[in-house]
Amino acid sequence: MQKVIPFLWFDGKAREAAEFYTEVFKAPPPRGKGGGVTFEVAGLKIHAFDGGPMFTFNETISLYVDCADQTEVDYYWQRLTEGGEESQCGWLKDRFGVSWQIVPRALPRLLGDPDPDRSQRAMQAMLKMRKLDVAALEAAADGDAGA
Repeated sequence: MQKVIPFLWFDGKAREAAEFYTEVFKAPPPRGKGGGVTFEVAGLKIHAFDGGPMFTFNETISLYVDCADQTEVDYYWQRLTEGGEESQCGWLKDRFGVSWQIVPRALPRLLGDPDPDRSQRAMQAMLKMRKLDVAALEAAADGDAGA
């Protein structure tokens, strides 16, 4: 049983958001009636609540999507930016205002490279990107000046 469950506060769009997220992550539909729903994405149970306009989401909390490869990065980036907005370094804000990090597994590997020069080159390349590009990150780490 999951002990810690994210609780997301929406202004009248909890069910719509839950339905969108379960569609994007190919998960079972949300459960619940009225102003609150429960849903699961990628094994994470989440509660969504229609609490009104008093509070809004901001970048101080985000949901991190661990992507196996560029195909997954591309899919989640495209879907979650529908009606939302891109940010820097693999971050985006979806149409409900929730912040997401869409991160290929290659990034932590490159940033943690034992060669500090490779790691720094990958970091500098990442800082210039919106959606993360695995091939460009790898090329930058390898010292490809065109990356």
